[in-house]
Amino acid sequence: MNDNNVNRRVLFVIGALLLLLLAAPFASAQRVLLDKIIAIVDDDVVLKSELDERIVEITAAAQRNGQPLPDDLEQFESDIMEALIVENIQMQLANRVSIRYDDDTINRVLGNMASNNNLTFDQYVDALEENGVYLQTREQVRKQMTMQELQRGMVNRRIKITEQEIDNFLNSEMGRELMAADYFVDDLLIPFSAADTPEIKAEKQRLAADLISRIDDDFPLAAARAAARQNTAIEIGGAELGWRKAKQLPSLFADIVVDMEIGQVEGPIEAGNGLHIIQLVDMQGGTEQFVNQTRVRHIMLSPNEIRNEEQTEAEARKIHQRILDGEDFATIARQNSDDASSVVGGGDLDWVNEGGMPPEMEQVVDALEIDGVSEPFRSQVGWHVARVEGRRLQDLSREFTRNQAANALRNRKFELELENWLIEIREDAFVELID
Repeated sequence: MNDNNVNRRVLFVIGALLLLLLAAPFASAQRVLLDKIIAIVDDDVVLKSELDERIVEITAAAQRNGQPLPDDLEQFESDIMEALIVENIQMQLANRVSIRYDDDTINRVLGNMASNNNLTFDQYVDALEENGVYLQTREQVRKQMTMQELQRGMVNRRIKITEQEIDNFLNSEMGRELMAADYFVDDLLIPFSAADTPEIKAEKQRLAADLISRIDDDFPLAAARAAARQNTAIEIGGAELGWRKAKQLPSLFADIVVDMEIGQVEGPIEAGNGLHIIQLVDMQGGTEQFVNQTRVRHIMLSPNEIRNEEQTEAEARKIHQRILDGEDFATIARQNSDDASSVVGGGDLDWVNEGGMPPEMEQVVDALEIDGVSEPFRSQVGWHVARVEGRRLQDLSREFTRNQAANALRNRKFELELENWLIEIREDAFVELID
């Protein structure tokens, strides 16, 4: 039998279970009192109860989603068994590289699942407990997240993207389509009719000019359209056009929109059906990317075996005072900082992109003037003293574009490489089936 076909069926079985979990896992689990080992997989085993439960779960998922089950039920059971083996191998690999998710993370995921089912977290947990599957669901979520993290790490390192591939992609129609910006445009229409006299058309032109003059940040086009519908006898049209690429916009607007700034208003634009006023509400993507950057130095002190939390804070405050007294920040950082990545450079973090620091640190740094030194502050890893040495708006358009292209190419290669990797780890594992 072709290994690729077997593995595709295995991936379907795993995907069906994930769909089951994300939809509504309220079906009661049937527990098997008498259990036995049906497979040895490296250092672990697969139990008969695991196979039976998985068959029930996937069958329920298929029925709920209107998917037919395979005609060959013996092969169906064999494929589920193979999926369990592949999962077991992955969980053992994940354990070896210490991939683990704590209870708080699992709770956040369950909270999202609750929202998808229009329930509060507590209501969702109660429903799971009532059906006897709460603990089972938590562990299945943990397992799926663990395997996905392992797959991302192991498969992405196998994928190589060359500079030539990036160039070819950016020059392709698909690449140009992906890199094109998305525009959110709002449209207001003052319609013409065949019965309009020159005086009525002039009145509509004046109305358009008046509306344009009033639109600003506090009175956007949407508000102007609503007000005009209430206050004029003219039947005002138009609506939000939503997110669209430039080529998806009405041809009348496309060439205008690409040159607009966010919040900018253009019009009146005369068309056969009337006068249009448009506003660029938002824009995302595109190849032009300017990023605010901050040049930062910091000193980090972490509590340890010989220095508790209070002592660490006190030491950070002493260092802060030494800096205020005129001692060199970089020298103190080299002598005292616990941040291995920046200590040699005197605490220099180089130019950091906006959003590139932990939130608690970014908040402090953003409030500093250039050459300003922060009061000691706490992050998740320790106490910090930070200094801002510069700010700039940096053009990262080329870097951003090439990174986007590389990510797109990586995503295209991921599924095939994942399939190959799963086949390899299955072939490398010791597996003994027990009748």
